[in-house]
Amino acid sequence: MTKTQTYFITDVHGSDKCFKKFLNAGKFYKASVLILGGDITGKMIVPIIRQSDGIWRSLVFGETLTMKSKEQVEEVIKMIRDSGAYPYEVEMKEYDELQEKPDEVRKLFDRLMVEGVARWMTLAEERLKGTGIKCYVSPGNDDILNIDQALNSAKYVVNPEEKVANIDGEHEMITLGIANHTPWNSPREADEDVLMRKIETMADKVKDVSKCIFNIHVPPIDTPIDQAPKLDANLKPVVQGGQVVMTSAGSIATRKAIEKYKPLVGMHGHIHESRGMVKIGETSCFNPGSEYSSGILRGLLCQLEGAKVKSHMLTSG
Repeated sequence: MTKTQTYFITDVHGSDKCFKKFLNAGKFYKASVLILGGDITGKMIVPIIRQSDGIWRSLVFGETLTMKSKEQVEEVIKMIRDSGAYPYEVEMKEYDELQEKPDEVRKLFDRLMVEGVARWMTLAEERLKGTGIKCYVSPGNDDILNIDQALNSAKYVVNPEEKVANIDGEHEMITLGIANHTPWNSPREADEDVLMRKIETMADKVKDVSKCIFNIHVPPIDTPIDQAPKLDANLKPVVQGGQVVMTSAGSIATRKAIEKYKPLVGMHGHIHESRGMVKIGETSCFNPGSEYSSGILRGLLCQLEGAKVKSHMLTSG
């Protein structure tokens, strides 16, 4: 039987700090397999605007920062990237023009996301090449389709999306980053029956599903790891008695597939607030949660031995 230490994270949403910690986790936790299960890109651009007097200014975390040197600009760029956003150095004239061109802003945002993923793939190769650590990074529902080329052309990192990956000669992994429908109409969403067919197509190719990881971004419905704030018509959290009302936001297809195939383990994400573990039959299902904007990396350390989860631990650091 093969004993394999895996380290799984999800929903880093562009945070350089979290991604670098992820790359360091193999050595730190003695994990031979690293898995990043979707939602890897950031959510916003933060302009760093050069004023007419040559001073740079940027609104970061609600505070206007003033930079008088290139060294100070680089410090702010790092701060923005660590938080999961994309810094963009721009002259005041271009900034004013972009305010009137939302389509151009969208194109810029897409370009920065693709460049960010490509930069991460290069960094992963630099940090991991020669270590023997395998690294799998897949897209999630929030990730635009344009990033796939950067993922698929990576020399070291493997994009396992909609594939069966043999991670150690004995254990296999299927991966699906597409989600059931959300209120935000994110780039990768589908009906539950489509999700089910995609999972079945992969699962039916697995040699021994009792030793398989189901790396499915959306957690199984009606579990402690799929609880999200209930939203009103304006997409604001519903509050009753001073408490945010929670609701199940997982996938029917994910749950049905786990019940049908009985994999060794389910690794999920998507819902940042629902860190935890639940058993569905004999399958251990996990959601490590996410606190990417604070630079805190939530993860799952999971040791597999044959058809058993030998040990597991939700990590934070």
